[in-house]
Amino acid sequence: MKITFLGATKTVTGSNYLVEAAGKRFLVDCGMWQGKAELEERNMDEFEFDPKSIDFMLLTHAHIDHSGRIPKLYKEGYRNKVYAHKATCDLCALMLPDSGHIQEMETSWKNKKRIRKGLPEVEPMYTAEEAARCLEIFEPVQYDQIIEITPQIHVRFNDAGHMLGSSIIELWVNEDGKEEKTVFTGDLGNNDIPLLDSPTMIEDADYLVMESTYGSRLHLRNDEKAEIFLNVVSETLDNGGTVVIPSFAVGRTQEILYEINKLKDEKDDEEFRRKYKTLMRADVYVDSPLAISATEVFRENTNLFEPEVRAEIMRGDNPLEFPGLHFTRTADESKALNENDKPSIIISASGMCDVGRIKHHLKHNIWNPKSTILFVGYQAPGTLGYQIVNGAKTVKIFGEEFAVNARIEYIEGYSGHADQEGLMNFIYSFIKKPKNIFLVHGEPESQEVLRDKIEQETNIPVIVPDFGETYDVKDEVQMTHKIERKVPNSMKREILDRLEKLKSEIKDMDEYVRKDVDDDNLRDEDIFRINEKIKDLEKQILNVIEG
Repeated sequence: MKITFLGATKTVTGSNYLVEAAGKRFLVDCGMWQGKAELEERNMDEFEFDPKSIDFMLLTHAHIDHSGRIPKLYKEGYRNKVYAHKATCDLCALMLPDSGHIQEMETSWKNKKRIRKGLPEVEPMYTAEEAARCLEIFEPVQYDQIIEITPQIHVRFNDAGHMLGSSIIELWVNEDGKEEKTVFTGDLGNNDIPLLDSPTMIEDADYLVMESTYGSRLHLRNDEKAEIFLNVVSETLDNGGTVVIPSFAVGRTQEILYEINKLKDEKDDEEFRRKYKTLMRADVYVDSPLAISATEVFRENTNLFEPEVRAEIMRGDNPLEFPGLHFTRTADESKALNENDKPSIIISASGMCDVGRIKHHLKHNIWNPKSTILFVGYQAPGTLGYQIVNGAKTVKIFGEEFAVNARIEYIEGYSGHADQEGLMNFIYSFIKKPKNIFLVHGEPESQEVLRDKIEQETNIPVIVPDFGETYDVKDEVQMTHKIERKVPNSMKREILDRLEKLKSEIKDMDEYVRKDVDDDNLRDEDIFRINEKIKDLEKQILNVIEG
């Protein structure tokens, strides 16, 4: 068996693995790159394989960094099955068309700029309609059932506890009369995620492909994060401000609603009751059509909730419903939230602040010292959310610069990913330990720390693959091939776009510099400074020409 790592290598998005075994070629996940511009540009690149040559696909869960390029796969000719848990299929039916809609909107915005510059228009990666069509190839499965793909290949989906329908996939392959088992974790959940069961512990594996998002960090425990949440929210509301929570439409939103509903059972002291009453008097707005629809999917799949939550629902206490909760479906309803001076809580997607209605709420609140921007999920480098969490003094939203005067808080314990302790416990749980572990879906620093800890404490060899590396998975794991990335056409287009932009900026510079030079009040030192800067620019242009 061979595994080629085509995504989520030394980064946390773009999960995509090509497996060749028992005469078949198949994929585990086919996700979008997210975060830095150069990463997102990769989404438009050609696949490193012929989509028509793929025999089937296994999907760990619905998050776009794992599923988001399935419509592109379909658009380019793939027509075989995508095996995924039933809840994952339900959520993909919402999330993939929504992703297609975002592709269309962003491409339309880019094309307006390109037309003004006389550049040719570009097409979206896929449309909402194309994304909806790809749903016909999804094959829903349930947890704990061994499925025969071929007589030589069997799989089983297990609850990963990361989001509704998320799965750890066990893969059995029989080749040359010998059966070996590989486990793909997908994204492993926290043991204390509200609503969901803990990740399934797997007893044995020959090889393990494991995520490592928080491989170097520990989360807050559940009781701490609930109290921090209450303190931050009540202080902001007491101050007359709005709490804006950038949240992933699927998963975090529903968990936050559950936490808000459960806080009343936490403590019984007077100050806690005062803060809780402050929270309960506030209006809570879920401002994301996708989150609203996803909440309905959660309600339809309550059999996946942890036993305590199922018992509450049977008693008639729905954890996703409480006084003061409002869902805003239309754009007009969303805009009205920013015209309301009453202190409130707004939960809106996207969780990394790069697209969606959240950007409008940031525009209206990030400059206000009374308001709080409360982050509850991972922020990928290169995203607007990452800038804000990491102390940016100013940020650009819709091309306009805003001072970051609002209170910025990040409660890491709400992450849907296991921390270092959770990842290590997953490894410790194996009765028959893996021969090798591949770490994916993590930043290099997290992966290095986790690799060292695993090797020191378990003596299991760990590999952190680079993009495009193929490993022959047998008794002696060996890298047999590496794809050398070609410069994508998108990068060539970017260079030409930058040249056009530079021509425009030089024209503007010419106008401003001439005005300064003609200003009789300009000091000699200012003239000297301008001259030095133009000399530096001249050198850089000559370097490009000579290079």
